[in-house]
Amino acid sequence: MRIFSSYSDEQLVRLLQRGDEPAFTEIYKRYWKALYSSAYNVLQVKAAAEDVIQEIFISLWKRRSSVKIESLKAYLLQAVRFQVFKAIRAEKTNADFYKRLAAISSAILIENPLLFKELDGLLQQVFDLLPADEKEIFRLHRENGLTYKQIAEKKSISVKTVEKKMSQALKRIRYGLDEGFVLILLAQHFSSIS
Repeated sequence: MRIFSSYSDEQLVRLLQRGDEPAFTEIYKRYWKALYSSAYNVLQVKAAAEDVIQEIFISLWKRRSSVKIESLKAYLLQAVRFQVFKAIRAEKTNADFYKRLAAISSAILIENPLLFKELDGLLQQVFDLLPADEKEIFRLHRENGLTYKQIAEKKSISVKTVEKKMSQALKRIRYGLDEGFVLILLAQHFSSIS
């Protein structure tokens, strides 16, 4: 009987690619705890973190013969990043995650000016993608301080149209920032544990 605990990651990957179940079991035993901790640190929901790890290993087994793995640890950490983001998008986590995200975000921004710069760049990218009319109304209101009524008069449109355009702009900005902000924070979190 082979003792897989003494095998290198590279040897285990080669065996895995040939369908060796005991090698797959060794990979699972070797990495599940660290991967679970990474997922749980972000999600803060036990069941969601367990689902993430299960998805990673199911995918690894299904794709074993075609997957290209240069570094098993790096591959698995990248898989955690992807699955965590997927879990967030699927709303497997609850509102506590978003509260925690808000609580840590200001601390991260203070500690990491580069992250602040990335977020500022993200905001500009999201803003640049707004349709021209929404962008103009947003600027007139937020930067120039005009009321909706003043904007309506200036542009010869109804106040309702201004409200609608402003609401659409805010939704687009929120959506773009939510996705990008989560990605930046996840990248920050995972780069600190790599």
